[in-house]
Amino acid sequence: MKKRKGMIGLLIIISIISLFGCAAKDKESSMEEKDTKDMKVAFLCNGTLGDGSFFDDAADGIEKIHNELGIETKIVESGYDKAKWQPALEDLSDGDYDIIIVGTWDMVEILETVAEQNPDQKYILFDSSMDYEDGKFPNVYSVEYRYNEGSFLAGVLAAKVTSSSMEYANPEKVIGFVGGIESPVINDFLVGYIEGAQYVDTDVKVAVSYIGDFSNSTKGKEMAAAQYNGQQADIFMGAAGQAGLGVLDAAKECGAYAIGMSSDQSAMYKELDPLKSKLILSSQLTALDISLYNSVERAIKGELPWGSAESQGIKEDVIQLADNEVYQSMPDDVKEAVKAALEDVKSDKITVSTAIGMENAEVQKKIESAAP
Repeated sequence: MKKRKGMIGLLIIISIISLFGCAAKDKESSMEEKDTKDMKVAFLCNGTLGDGSFFDDAADGIEKIHNELGIETKIVESGYDKAKWQPALEDLSDGDYDIIIVGTWDMVEILETVAEQNPDQKYILFDSSMDYEDGKFPNVYSVEYRYNEGSFLAGVLAAKVTSSSMEYANPEKVIGFVGGIESPVINDFLVGYIEGAQYVDTDVKVAVSYIGDFSNSTKGKEMAAAQYNGQQADIFMGAAGQAGLGVLDAAKECGAYAIGMSSDQSAMYKELDPLKSKLILSSQLTALDISLYNSVERAIKGELPWGSAESQGIKEDVIQLADNEVYQSMPDDVKEAVKAALEDVKSDKITVSTAIGMENAEVQKKIESAAP
């Protein structure tokens, strides 16, 4: 009798172990075992769409994920009120999304909190990274972009234009940069821009202004116009999201040139405002749409390295300048200089400095070295 009871107990224990083992296996099964039609991906935009630039490019990636992978997607615009960002991310995390996508350094601290509270939820962070030391945040993948490489090309372009005989180029060798918020990411654009300009001509100067946010396009326009009127800058680059649209407005109003950001902004205005379109000589492109699409596709295949960060730039074809009809209409020596610089970066002949991890004093020294 005791032997029979013992056997029954053993069978119960084996059944319990098997039950938990199956549960663990189900929980740990990779996304590749799930039909993409049953998957859901959400993008929390900590801003608004409509800038024809950064967030719109990310939204294009979400649309690509839906159209080409057949995944159900959702975009939530949480606006520029930072107090709304964490509650919005918490709400999405309470849902049944397989992956939640967020972007920019502004979201890092919030994501750290929410990801830790939701260890079974997967998150993709673009345009910034997390502190993964000691195995922290195994449910988060980060992808950063080498913006400095793209802005190096933009600096080469701007330096060649300001020194040219093009219609709106003036005798002064001054180019302009208008950033959103002074931060490592925006300074990464700036450092590359300065180095690209001085790679062409050490006499080229760079006027620098910061708006203080990414939404005030009126202030962006005022700052670019001030660079034109006060420092004779004849071409501007704006790394300022929605506020960067004001920089393009200033180019048209002042009779100067501009370099767009994140998407082909010349194409965006081709029908709407042909004159403005022709003044946007190129745009620094960060293929966020391709980057986000590839990240989700890799996650489905079980190839995404959760709990770590990766960097993408010119070599990965994620960073480049827009090559459109306006760009092609420029003098050959301008295009040849940009092409040569691109090849030099791709082949590691040139290593562009980055503001990521750079001491602020060093960034200021670089700004001062090129100040008009």
